[in-house]
Amino acid sequence: MRSWKHPFLALGVAASFAALAPTALQAQEVALVTPSAEPMDAETAAAIEAIRSATAKYADPEVALGEGYVRDPGNLCITAPEEGLPVQLGGMGVHFFRPDLLQITAMGPRVAGASTYTDFTQPSVLVYFPDETGGLKLGAVENLVFEGAWKAAGNLGPPEFHGRQYWHRIDNPLTADVDEAHMFEPHYELHIWLHKDNPSGMFSPYNPAVSCDHHDGPKTMAEAVAYMAAHAPPAAEQP
Repeated sequence: MRSWKHPFLALGVAASFAALAPTALQAQEVALVTPSAEPMDAETAAAIEAIRSATAKYADPEVALGEGYVRDPGNLCITAPEEGLPVQLGGMGVHFFRPDLLQITAMGPRVAGASTYTDFTQPSVLVYFPDETGGLKLGAVENLVFEGAWKAAGNLGPPEFHGRQYWHRIDNPLTADVDEAHMFEPHYELHIWLHKDNPSGMFSPYNPAVSCDHHDGPKTMAEAVAYMAAHAPPAAEQP
């Protein structure tokens, strides 16, 4: 039985390069297979640029807080190993979320909600990563859709963004030391790394170029739980 959990799979693609300097055609072919330069049609590219423009203001976390985003109460900087995945997948970072867009209905025993929201120009989640000074830099935007609400709305398959399916996240009861759904009810989620290049691909959850080494807060679930306990508001006095 788990005694700690947090209230909130990237596939690396290797490219082979010729020893000689590539021709213009070879360079074009490399660009088409390199994850950080993913091929996409004009409509998708235009949508990506619209999202990038709409979310650029959140480079300042204070702007996000001023617009209703809430910093993860555990202040956890998430990495792949903390979720039971290989270290080479990298990290995510610290999440800021909008409770109204997620339509959260309960915080326990798992975070539950009614969100079927998929508008990335005003994402329900922002993902920041620590730089070498410990400051937070905007890396990705994310939307999280609760599976129950999505299916209740008559949807048979997972949500998509221009043909990119959301990842399905559900906890595996056989892995007692990690929570693959981050303490949420079963849900779908999709990250778009618009503000930080991701060698594993723009739509991969984890980024090998992101590290939590310089984060001055919790880096493990246990530390996040202790952090929340230490920073919990005092209980209201009974009349």
